Amino acid sequence: MAIKTRGLTKFYGSTLGVKDLNLEVSSGETFGFLGPNGSGKTTTVRLLNCIIKPTSGTAKVGGYDIVSEPEKVKRITGLLPETPGVYEKLSAREFLEFIGGLYGVPEDTLKRRIDELLEFFEIEDRGDELLEGFSKGMRQKVLLASALIHDPEIVFLDEPTSGLDPFSSKMVKDLIKTLSSETNKTFFICTHILPLAEEVCGRIGIIDRGELKEVGTPEGLMEKYGAGNLEEVFLQVTGRRVTRDMLEWV
Repeated sequence: MAIKTRGLTKFYGSTLGVKDLNLEVSSGETFGFLGPNGSGKTTTVRLLNCIIKPTSGTAKVGGYDIVSEPEKVKRITGLLPETPGVYEKLSAREFLEFIGGLYGVPEDTLKRRIDELLEFFEIEDRGDELLEGFSKGMRQKVLLASALIHDPEIVFLDEPTSGLDPFSSKMVKDLIKTLSSETNKTFFICTHILPLAEEVCGRIGIIDRGELKEVGTPEGLMEKYGAGNLEEVFLQVTGRRVTRDMLEWV
């Protein structure tokens, strides 16, 4: 297992983040973690990347315990957070050099990887331009490259298309599909964009109000709930409905 949790729970004071999460993700899998805003997706990612500590329960990432072996976990994971920051006064190449240096990537290896990533993401001709001049889509390419610069086994992407226009969203989606098909890396993708999960993920989990409600393949869950698409499954699992009562004020 790339990821294995048992009873993983996080409270922020009296506020529930995640409760009794039992989840397994296989090595090489592209797994989608779906849920409404505030459902516990980002809390789960932060726990699994050792950014915050659990209130109770256990988890192993790449075989390492998130509490007792956080440095080992961080060595084998890459993270693209929902609201990432970049140093706008650095060029794309300089930013990747900085991130690679934080992970201790040897200088000769780092230079080669940066060249390869810039070429893969089709921005090699803009590698020496400052990030402040990049569009959101271009920045997202650089940030994806930074999550891969140390060649992690497991890559966490938290809302990778958040705030992007349709063209940039499709570009990022296509990049994820290419990466997952051409590498043996495990991808853990948090999103509330259901078409993204349906298209790129082999298996999904649905979390709501901090509790894992369902796990399965998109096709299997659609069959189970008699749904025509993943959106219908999501609405049934989470109980979300838009009713006329909600719009009475109009």
